[in-house]
Amino acid sequence: MDDLAQTLALSLGAGWASGINLYAAILVLGFLGATGRMVLPEGMEVLADPLVMFAAGFMYLVEFFTDKVPGVDTVWDTLHTFVRIPAGAMLAAGAVGDVGLGAELATALLGGGMAAVSHAAKSGTRVLINTSPEPFTNWTASIVEDFSVVAGLLVAVNHPVLFLVLLALFLLLLIWLLPKLWRGIKRVFGTIARWFGGTRKGETVPSRPDVRALEAKPPGQDRGQPPGPTQGH
Repeated sequence: MDDLAQTLALSLGAGWASGINLYAAILVLGFLGATGRMVLPEGMEVLADPLVMFAAGFMYLVEFFTDKVPGVDTVWDTLHTFVRIPAGAMLAAGAVGDVGLGAELATALLGGGMAAVSHAAKSGTRVLINTSPEPFTNWTASIVEDFSVVAGLLVAVNHPVLFLVLLALFLLLLIWLLPKLWRGIKRVFGTIARWFGGTRKGETVPSRPDVRALEAKPPGQDRGQPPGPTQGH
């Protein structure tokens, strides 16, 4: 039972962390494996390779600064939709080891799903935060995200049952939060669309005809016809 909880916590934790900060997740797991603080499963042993850790460390530094620039972080998150989710699925599958193709595929789907929901929560929250003109909220969110990845993976490795409970609470929170985030994102992009889709400078919008004025005209003057000749007495 303990082994099952450990494997489940590691696979789901790797997927969840990848959706928030993939490079920090690789660094944490690689460091734990390289220093002997945990025995990495066979499918994750490559994370402790110095070249992999160097590449992950370099990309983490790039993301550390990019993630704190309002607007740029949203572009970065959008591009990483195609990186974090597949990587989360691969890490989750690697966490279960060689237990059969069916189990690996099922775990990959779960890990990819966890990466997708955590990525959606992060990127959606950032879109709303970026509507604030000051950058401090953005910086705080970025630091909290990095800290949560490190702390979450450490809990998953050392206290797997506790991590699974916290992960369940996180998913319940997302069920309540994601619809609100989606409505907020639609309002933000709707406002941007109205800014760019408004009337151009120098253009005038034709007004609708005054129906009451048309009805008050004599019969011969509707539809743009000239008035008829005036009859004499």
